[in-house]
Amino acid sequence: MSFSLFFIRNSVEDDRTIKTNYYRVIVVLLELSIFTINQNQRAMTSLKVGDKAPAFKGVDQAGKTHTLADYQGKKLVVFFYPKASTPGCTWEACNLRDNYAILKQKGFELLGVSADPAAKQQKFIDKNDLPFPLLADEDKEVLNAFGVWGPKKFMGRTYDGIHRTTFVIDEKGVLIDVITKVKTKDHAAQILASVE
Repeated sequence: MSFSLFFIRNSVEDDRTIKTNYYRVIVVLLELSIFTINQNQRAMTSLKVGDKAPAFKGVDQAGKTHTLADYQGKKLVVFFYPKASTPGCTWEACNLRDNYAILKQKGFELLGVSADPAAKQQKFIDKNDLPFPLLADEDKEVLNAFGVWGPKKFMGRTYDGIHRTTFVIDEKGVLIDVITKVKTKDHAAQILASVE
């Protein structure tokens, strides 16, 4: 009797260990795939530091229209991400959320952009308690204006998508940084470095 209880208990512990290791492997594979995607993405945009930012116009998750002119006299961060609620995009958005107070102290306004519909952007905001608006650029007008929509490669397959890129715009509408190698878990530091 004691042997069978010992065997059952050890089997349960082994199952837990297997499940824990399984989840760890999945997390590592996700991180590797995100790293691979970032490495395979070449900077698409032709915009560079010193250029005037595109005079964009887009609608956020709540139906509010945002234009470059709305942010005249303020520093603006426009960050483009491939897909709401995916691991890399969540890490990036949450890093900006966690450092939002510091970014605001430095005078930055933040605006996220992807091709997701407004309802998905709102869900992304609600789930992660994001304090900044997200443009639902389904027609890709803003994406194309900044030159971040185009061919990407992943696991030997080529497809059109969003190149993860962040543009830092000064008070006069001039680009002071174009970040193409985004560190999703430490992105706020990259943005802050643009004004130091």
